[in-house]
Amino acid sequence: MRLKAFFLIIVMVISLNDMSIAATRVAYTRPGLMMKIPFSTVGRSPYLFRTGFGTELHNFSPFNSTAGIYFDMEVGRNFSLGFSSVQTADTTNLANLEVSTYAPPVEFGFHLQQRVFTYNDVSVSVGLQDIVFQNSELESGLNLSPEQLSFFVVVSSAKQLGSYNLQTFLGFGTGGFGAQDSLLTTDSSLDTLQSGAPAGVFAGFHLNTPFFNKWGGLDFVGEFDGIGINVGLRIPLTSDYRLNIGFTHIDKLPSWKIRYWPAHPALTVGFDMAVPRRAKRVTGGLAGPYPLMTEAGDLPVFDDQFSDQFDSTLAMASFMVSSLRDSVVMVNNEMRNLMVRLSAMEQKSNFLEDSLKSLKLSSNVEGKNMNEALRHLSRSLRYFYGGDYRASLQEVESALDLNPNLALAYARRGSIYYKLGDVQRATINWNLALRMDPEYDDVRNILKALHENRLRTTSFVRE
Repeated sequence: MRLKAFFLIIVMVISLNDMSIAATRVAYTRPGLMMKIPFSTVGRSPYLFRTGFGTELHNFSPFNSTAGIYFDMEVGRNFSLGFSSVQTADTTNLANLEVSTYAPPVEFGFHLQQRVFTYNDVSVSVGLQDIVFQNSELESGLNLSPEQLSFFVVVSSAKQLGSYNLQTFLGFGTGGFGAQDSLLTTDSSLDTLQSGAPAGVFAGFHLNTPFFNKWGGLDFVGEFDGIGINVGLRIPLTSDYRLNIGFTHIDKLPSWKIRYWPAHPALTVGFDMAVPRRAKRVTGGLAGPYPLMTEAGDLPVFDDQFSDQFDSTLAMASFMVSSLRDSVVMVNNEMRNLMVRLSAMEQKSNFLEDSLKSLKLSSNVEGKNMNEALRHLSRSLRYFYGGDYRASLQEVESALDLNPNLALAYARRGSIYYKLGDVQRATINWNLALRMDPEYDDVRNILKALHENRLRTTSFVRE
């Protein structure tokens, strides 16, 4: 289907009329890592997409330049596409640049490429480059410029030279890859447009070095684009950002101040940013932005996710989220345990509070009973003094009902039984009083006197 699309585009272009000659092919604004020629690899691109800009400085006094931006990406495993937009330079007479009223056209270009063959470290790609639409002073809107359209075939080979990675390219292309030496000069005899050949050969190399290896390595670029020789450097700023510098058509530098034409030499500067995929690392793989081959001859494999850096960041974030989730679960369990413990402590506190209330109530009851028992003992003493021993005994019984632990009540009851002539009961009660209060000396003395048969009435307990 993609090859059919190529043929349809070619037929469409051929069916259109020729228009004005385009002025520029800005370096570092075409798909791939080269300056102006196509790029082919045996492996899949390690980037989701690349974007950036490039500019060519054609003259400094008067100042004249051209600049462009680009975007390219690989769609599927073998097909890639790109887009570029260029503000072209003024290619009129060099001597009249300061007073020139020429408005350079703006170009919008599309670039398509299909990898059709790979074998070991060799790959072959075909494509269409510079399907350019530009505005024109003569016609309104954007118009297709067929002169720049280039159908090309490029063969690429990758070799490892120690810690260096060398990629070479050789290809054949039409349109912009044909020799162009068309110019307008102040010589009226040459004031005609001389068209170059419609097709030509291009070649180049890309050398990745171990300098700045942690960011992908420093790249040297050299190429013949069908018109002239270009050389450049791709300097890594980070693993995903590169500064591109170089010279285009340095073979024509001696003519810098003599004439001016579309293939004029220039100082070029560019910048690109790449959004990487996540690479499935292969042990022994080559360095560089495009790891084309491994030492074992295997191709590196890339998936459609972000790079290891992004993936490791996401993995770390996922780990942190999982850890936080586990921490939250642990905190919830701990809170639940604390709530259970708090509930148990509240129950214990309520129990202790109830016990305290019960003790307080019991203490109050005991205090009240003690007071009441003492009042009964006080009345029993009055009855005892009055000789009413039965009434006195009844009051003592009432006191013992209220508080059965009163040693005084047992001692009083023993005295009452002795007065009533019941020595046995008297002795039992006096012994009970002494058991409850071992230091009750009065009772001990009474029992001693009773044992020695010298007990007198005055010895009775009457307190």
